[in-house]
Amino acid sequence: MSKRQPNFIVIVADDLGYGDIGCDGGTLIRTPNLDQMAAEGVRFTDFYASANVCTPSRAGLLTGRYAIRSGLAHEVIQPADTTGLPLSEVTIPKALGDAYATALIGKWHLGHVAPHWPPTAHGFDRFYGLPYSHDMRPLSLYAGEGAGVEVIEERPDLARLTQNFFEQTLAFAEQNRDRPFFALVTLTAPHIPLKPNPDDLTGSPGGAYGEVVEEIDVNIGRLLARLKALGLDEDTLVIFTSDNGPWFEGSSGPFRDRKGGSAWDGGFRVPFIARQPGTLPAGVVTDALSSNLDLLPTLLALAGIAPPADRELDGADLSAVMTKGAASPNEQIVLFDNTHVAAVRTARWKYVVRSYYRTMDIPLDRYPL
Repeated sequence: MSKRQPNFIVIVADDLGYGDIGCDGGTLIRTPNLDQMAAEGVRFTDFYASANVCTPSRAGLLTGRYAIRSGLAHEVIQPADTTGLPLSEVTIPKALGDAYATALIGKWHLGHVAPHWPPTAHGFDRFYGLPYSHDMRPLSLYAGEGAGVEVIEERPDLARLTQNFFEQTLAFAEQNRDRPFFALVTLTAPHIPLKPNPDDLTGSPGGAYGEVVEEIDVNIGRLLARLKALGLDEDTLVIFTSDNGPWFEGSSGPFRDRKGGSAWDGGFRVPFIARQPGTLPAGVVTDALSSNLDLLPTLLALAGIAPPADRELDGADLSAVMTKGAASPNEQIVLFDNTHVAAVRTARWKYVVRSYYRTMDIPLDRYPL
């Protein structure tokens, strides 16, 4: 087992479904690197996003608290909105403190005007990415450290966003190889619009959607290989998950409904794979009840840092589940549809309160698939 504080790389796909990767039962899209990552680590089968759409799910992941506590439970932030994650919330990078170098690489979508912007106001040392989803306008690519976050591209190349985000992650890991680091890598893929990278075409049988998912998988392989080459493999916990279920395309596997669905698992249950050789056992599959709210207390426990004592956390520490096969510390998980409770999941049962799906008129010629 590693004796130093572990590095953390948390990769969050955007709108990836439970059934989109092979190790979770997917058969159309090829994900050999994610499947290998699961074979070398721990795969959770009953892992939930804390919301069925983007903004509240990301707020929950970063704070360990349901988004209703931070005022971000309703829908997603739009370009004209001025709301955002309150500075009073304790995020993962804030809780890790000065012991860790921290970076957010990818999509933020938790407020793009002051005081909620930039992400470095919430504890990240470095930011490279987008203010919100890449189907929103105006769209610019930002980068910088501290208060020095600036526009570096006014019209980013959407087809190469995944490639750029992973390259930035690798550079950050290499720059901080001699100290503990935390990188939250929030991809834009496979959210629409689907823009396959011409540098990484795989000929996916899943069409454009399959191409962008398979590009993620290719880059997972590159990331793990580079960590080994840097001698960081056993020092780094790599986690892969999604912010919610699939939207237009993608598979929710055996589960009903999709992103935005109010009570059914298709909108909430997502892939979750954790890998750290020498610390986590290999080839473990667990049905421990869990959610992205658990990331903050889990990462803090693995780093040997106490959780914030001045607020109530909704997530729980999964470190014993991952390292020792312990039972889930969660008695229940509440599934919200906006600010309404839609369902409650326990280890054995699920109580469904409401069923609803958003009514939307989507101009597909504007958002080509």
